[in-house]
Amino acid sequence: MRLIPDEMEALLTPRLAEGDPIPPDDRLAAGSVLALEDLYHSQKPRLLRYFTRRTDGQEAGDLLQESFSRLAGTAAEPGKVIEEPEAYLNRIATNLLRNRAKSALQRSLGHHIPVEEANLRAPDLVAALEARDLLNRIQSALLKLSPRTRDIFLAHRVDGLSYREIATSMGLSVKGVEWHMTKAIAHVDRVMRRR
Repeated sequence: MRLIPDEMEALLTPRLAEGDPIPPDDRLAAGSVLALEDLYHSQKPRLLRYFTRRTDGQEAGDLLQESFSRLAGTAAEPGKVIEEPEAYLNRIATNLLRNRAKSALQRSLGHHIPVEEANLRAPDLVAALEARDLLNRIQSALLKLSPRTRDIFLAHRVDGLSYREIATSMGLSVKGVEWHMTKAIAHVDRVMRRR
């Protein structure tokens, strides 16, 4: 929000009742837009560097504007006199950064999952050993089959070919493929039961 000089004048015009003392000229609420403009021109480069070093460069301009907006709002309050406008502006800038940091922390804590609630699973070493043992036993059982029976078994179980496709590729009848499959399954079953 950018204030035009008339609006700034209205915000900064002191509301003095009759008999109220007039504040000294170095106070911000002296009633002149010039005091705020002078403060803006003198403090803008320093505050911009301050915000740029501590935040994203794109946010620095917004923070600068927010700082002066809050200062102007405070100065426009009836009966409010800012004794040291530079120090007050510094306090506003510091508080803005603290508020942003607190908001960022709250957002990050909202995504935090306590370790007690996290579903952490380590690899099950016993299951891995059992699976490897099972594969070794199946492999040794398959190696004891004749090469033709083993090829038919693997073509059906591993490659996913139908009995008819296996029969066509190996020059057998479907009944012959069924016979080899029955032989292979019975052999693997016997080896697996022995354990």
